[in-house]
Amino acid sequence: MKTIRYAFVRSLPIMAGYIVLGLGFGVLLQSKGYGAGWALVMSGLIYAGSMQYVAIDLLAGGASLISAAIMTLMVNARHLFYGISMLERYKETGTAKPYLIFALTDETYSVVCSGGVPEGVDRKKYYFWVSLLNQLYWIAGGVAGALLGSVLPFDTTGIDFSMTALFLVVYCLRGVDLLGPTHGLPELLAGAAVVGLHLWKKNTLLSIAVGTALYMVLVQAVFV
Repeated sequence: MKTIRYAFVRSLPIMAGYIVLGLGFGVLLQSKGYGAGWALVMSGLIYAGSMQYVAIDLLAGGASLISAAIMTLMVNARHLFYGISMLERYKETGTAKPYLIFALTDETYSVVCSGGVPEGVDRKKYYFWVSLLNQLYWIAGGVAGALLGSVLPFDTTGIDFSMTALFLVVYCLRGVDLLGPTHGLPELLAGAAVVGLHLWKKNTLLSIAVGTALYMVLVQAVFV
């Protein structure tokens, strides 16, 4: 029980964020005609945060499997590097390892990797409970949002872009050094392209794809 209590305390900040973001996901999913059951299944089997927001557009737009695969790779490629860095940490976690790999989100990664584990707390079980609790928070938010969306009228204008904006701010701009050699210009230009494209085309997939491609060109060929 001490391990579970410690994992719960450590995951509380994530609970606050996941429930709020999950609510937005559930409301938007419901607005596209997909109910709480879809929210439960997607949050249980996909569990990819920003990619779940993008998946709503993929579902509603009838995107091909190739388009879905390319977009998933673009949005979640960072997890390849997260996974590599966790090989040693998850080395002897036994039967829990497949789930720990599946449930490795940005937030879970930060909690698992930050700080030591106090005496009396089983490290391997701690990894499992942090991962499971975080996913349960996300599932609860998504299902609650879908249920709320089915009984209360919501104006979902802008919700689809909210995750794109969060993706930009948290994952792309958090490490920008304005005093560095590039002064953050690649990130700012790519961000401006995403915002402009979304305001013009109202297409989350197109916004993320073009913004990512532009950023890669800028850092690889222009600001070198």
